[in-house]
Amino acid sequence: MVGLVLLSAIVVLAVAAPLLVDQSQLSVTQATGGRMEPPSAEFPLGTDEVGRSILALTLWGSRLSLIIGLTATLAAILVGTAVGVTAGHVGGWYGWVALRVSDWFMVLPSLVVAIALLAVLGRSMGTTILVIALVSWSGTTRLVRAQTLTVQARPYLERARALGAGHWHQMTRHVLPNVLPLVLASATLLVPSAILMESSLAWLGLGDPNVVSWGSILNRASDNGAVSAHAWWYLLPPGLAILLVVLAFMMCGRALEAVFNPRLRGEGA
Repeated sequence: MVGLVLLSAIVVLAVAAPLLVDQSQLSVTQATGGRMEPPSAEFPLGTDEVGRSILALTLWGSRLSLIIGLTATLAAILVGTAVGVTAGHVGGWYGWVALRVSDWFMVLPSLVVAIALLAVLGRSMGTTILVIALVSWSGTTRLVRAQTLTVQARPYLERARALGAGHWHQMTRHVLPNVLPLVLASATLLVPSAILMESSLAWLGLGDPNVVSWGSILNRASDNGAVSAHAWWYLLPPGLAILLVVLAFMMCGRALEAVFNPRLRGEGA
């Protein structure tokens, strides 16, 4: 419940950002503060190197970080679920090839692959989502495939096959409903990984230069000497925001795992 309340508060602030802070405060040409001013009544979280409010940047950055994290997770979950269900249900050479491909993606260093792909494809929000989804789908595939094999052995699925149910009917009516709870729990744990990946790429200078995210704020702070200038207000808000949103998603994900997995629920008791 603590994680859910924290996550709800973060989402509300992200959605309400245009109402709380005008978007014009993100413009370099309309900045009214001094260079890296400490927190004050006018700027509660201080200013950046061009005089923009860190509070405004952090609030608007939450929108992009959450959008990329959720969208990339959705794409990875869809691909992973589709490949996992079909690999577990169909089996044969297709299942073997699908499993080997997912294993190959799992052993690759995700951040290195993401950096290489962004260097080739270019920096934009769309390519960032695509790259994060591409390096994140394999874990879901293995989880869904294992659950599919478990469902395959249940009596009602044997009865459905005996009554002439085709592969599509079996996968959509019997296998997928039993897999979805695990997929939901996996998604809540995958979102923080996607947000951390986006923040890491943006901090390395591989994010979309036309938008503001928590990672891009940290990148500009690092490039403009915030550490040597002791401008802690430039580094702490986006870093703390990343920490809180990842913590909230992890708490919700672990709670869902305990709900859908009786063994974990027993250990928690």
